[in-house]
Amino acid sequence: MAERRRGIRVLLVDDHQVVRRGLRTFLEVQDDIEVVGEAADGAEGVARAEELRPDVVLMDVKMPGTDGIEALRKLRALDNPARVLVVTSFTEQRTVVPALRAGASGYVYKDVDPDALAGAIRSVHAGHVLLQSEVAGALLSQEESAGSGQGRGGSLTDREREVLALIADGRSNREIARALVLSEKTVKTHVSNILMKLDLADRTQAALWAVRHGVTG
Repeated sequence: MAERRRGIRVLLVDDHQVVRRGLRTFLEVQDDIEVVGEAADGAEGVARAEELRPDVVLMDVKMPGTDGIEALRKLRALDNPARVLVVTSFTEQRTVVPALRAGASGYVYKDVDPDALAGAIRSVHAGHVLLQSEVAGALLSQEESAGSGQGRGGSLTDREREVLALIADGRSNREIARALVLSEKTVKTHVSNILMKLDLADRTQAALWAVRHGVTG
């Protein structure tokens, strides 16, 4: 008998039981997705993520006690490898941007089509940064207002532009190193130089900058 292919292990973090139940019911019919646990707030979500080591965490933002943004920061501090997909009903920039800054790999709204949600889980698991169009627009609007990286693309070397294009494609440093036949240490140096030259804070900003300025593979 053939061994069953390992599915994407998902942890649900939301303070509304009915939302968690609905997500579980839908996701459990997906052949390649497995719900491994649930949590009702951010603190419990961090603890469960450390215990279960899921591949993807579906995280609400507004929760009592430790909210989703603080939970994201704690997961990053713990160097937890789970990719976090924020699933929320809040659309304001003051919610979107901090979540992405805290390390979210994607941000979708709770009214997302179920099949699109499954696709989003697969996408962030594959290493891509995933944002619904309205979310990307909100973040880009803020970046443009701040002038982050504007007019500085010409200072990048050809190799840095190659690295930036792969960041925009959602590749990890290890994957970039393999694609360009470089060491991970060299890739890290290139990434640091890109962020410094473009005056950007993180890889999410870099990916959005690359898409906006046509630096893609």
